[in-house]
Amino acid sequence: MARKDDITGRSPMNGYRSSKANNKTKHRFHLNLQKSRFYIPEEDRWVTLKVSAKTLRTINKKGIYAVLKDARKSGTLLKEV
Repeated sequence: MARKDDITGRSPMNGYRSSKANNKTKHRFHLNLQKSRFYIPEEDRWVTLKVSAKTLRTINKKGIYAVLKDARKSGTLLKEV
């Protein structure tokens, strides 16, 4: 199971942790993914999506149908809904 946002397609980033002595160790910055169930009244059905907390805030602001419509238009939708 990939750690990707189903709507935006965002994935983890790579970087380094830095100690007090400035030693570098590789580190992976994961997204804050949440598995959420949404009701789409226009299509009269429920969908389960794995979305980041940032995307969840956007859904709460714009609505699930508008966010899905934008993602389909831009081609970033990973899971066909």
